[in-house]
Amino acid sequence: MIVAIDGPAGAGKSTIARRVAARLGAVYIDTGAMYRAVALLALRSDTDLADAGRLESLARTADIQFEAGTARTLLNGEDVSEAIRKPEVSPAASKVSAIPGVRRALVEKQRQMGAAASVVMEGRDIGTVVFPNAEVKIFLDADPGVRAARRLRELQEKGQAPPAAEVAREIRERDHRDSTRAESPLVPAPDAVRLDSTALSLDQVEQAILKVIESHQSSAVSHQARRQPLADG
Repeated sequence: MIVAIDGPAGAGKSTIARRVAARLGAVYIDTGAMYRAVALLALRSDTDLADAGRLESLARTADIQFEAGTARTLLNGEDVSEAIRKPEVSPAASKVSAIPGVRRALVEKQRQMGAAASVVMEGRDIGTVVFPNAEVKIFLDADPGVRAARRLRELQEKGQAPPAAEVAREIRERDHRDSTRAESPLVPAPDAVRLDSTALSLDQVEQAILKVIESHQSSAVSHQARRQPLADG
């Protein structure tokens, strides 16, 4: 099974996807971490973030893995879970993710991951581009002010203290870049279940998504039963 969770920055996709994956016994794939990993490679190698060809090459040759049962992201064998969350990586990742060649390279890797196991994959274009035939598609959204507050709280918990206005501005700019880019813009898949998490707790969002998954599984079982031929006798 492939569960696709899309939505803008700060909507809570990563936390919810991890929880849902744990409940299902599936592999959690953070596609945003993949773009961050490429951005980290670019920053470490002083690669110009406008050099599309070099960035695509970095994306294609990078070995990006997600350690089962943990939230660790491995880049060429190195645990970069903390490094990719540093403040300077976020704007770089947003620019890197807008490059068509990078997106194509990482989509190939994401499809390989989805072909190898049941996954809960979150990002911006999972239900529209990466896995348009995913069994379950969720578009998770929230009020921009709430998303900015969540992101600020997340950064503060990691010991960072950016000004609230700066975080809100970054969210607005990210929303604009994600929704207006030519390659794989952020839009809900036509058949996605839209879920507004503004006034919902994590538990409520998790339960809502699990209900969607259970409904799909029940429908699949019923459909299979109707197709099963009656035994002779």
